[in-house]
Amino acid sequence: MPYLKIQTNREVADDVRQEILRKASLLVSKNLGKPETYVMVRFDPAQPMMFAGNNHPCAYLELKSIGLLESKTEMLSSVLCQFVNDELKIPSERIYIEFADARDSMWGWNSGTF
Repeated sequence: MPYLKIQTNREVADDVRQEILRKASLLVSKNLGKPETYVMVRFDPAQPMMFAGNNHPCAYLELKSIGLLESKTEMLSSVLCQFVNDELKIPSERIYIEFADARDSMWGWNSGTF
């Protein structure tokens, strides 16, 4: 049920992208306390992006999950920004993150909903 999407203008080799996907899946599972068997992570190929009036490396992340508490978003922002900085060398001031809580009846899976 947790879904993390990573978009950036930074070029990343396919093998590195796969490793980042693996690490991100574990990170989301651990920090949301959800089984990794339900975690989905998407890492888009480099996209033209501009932030603060220039095209220096930047990133936009979306984290959606059933029961995502607003009280956890500050911690999650810190963890995800540190992760993106470690993996992609993008400073946290050039990262936006959108958090979304999904109702279980509005999240489909396995021919039904949660």
